[in-house]
Amino acid sequence: MHTLNTLDYELNALEPFMSSSTLEFHYGKHHQGYVNKLNNLIEGTEMEEMSLEDIIKNSFDKDGKEALFNNSAQVFNHNLFWKILTNNDNSSLEDISSELKTDIEESFESSENMLAEFKKTALSQFGSGWTWLVIDEGKIKIEKTSNANNPLIKNQKPLLCVDVWEHSYYLDYQNKRAEYLDNVLNNIINWKYVSKLYKEYK
Repeated sequence: MHTLNTLDYELNALEPFMSSSTLEFHYGKHHQGYVNKLNNLIEGTEMEEMSLEDIIKNSFDKDGKEALFNNSAQVFNHNLFWKILTNNDNSSLEDISSELKTDIEESFESSENMLAEFKKTALSQFGSGWTWLVIDEGKIKIEKTSNANNPLIKNQKPLLCVDVWEHSYYLDYQNKRAEYLDNVLNNIINWKYVSKLYKEYK
């Protein structure tokens, strides 16, 4: 059975960019809710022994398995989201590994351009969804997905994601998604962890 991943930081560690109140509701209520629903759905089924990634791939676009996909994908998405956030210690673009930086520059010319494109893509997502930095056939790309969808269903390797569901920012920013994105992307992304994922995937 799946459990709620333990955070690598205290609930107030991301302030002032993300408040402890947001973490209490987003992590403690929303994320926990997806975990609970997923466990209820897989109990007594063949998926009870599957990894989270296999559940996602085996339930995507399958009639009668929509709830299973939505909850398993949201658990995966949130697991990654919390892992790639940090306090200011590792949040500088200078912490991107030289190998990842080279691939980012091949696709976007600079890390700054990549962040600008990431923000633009996230702002263009209508309604609930996610924005991703991924490896797709060896190249660094930016993707956006609606609702619970994620890059696994396209066989892409996710390096970074930012949640643009309203519950991820409304307590702190109300309807100011752009301000939320600026603060997250410029202040609390753990580029060392993103670089570690990149190395593992490559």
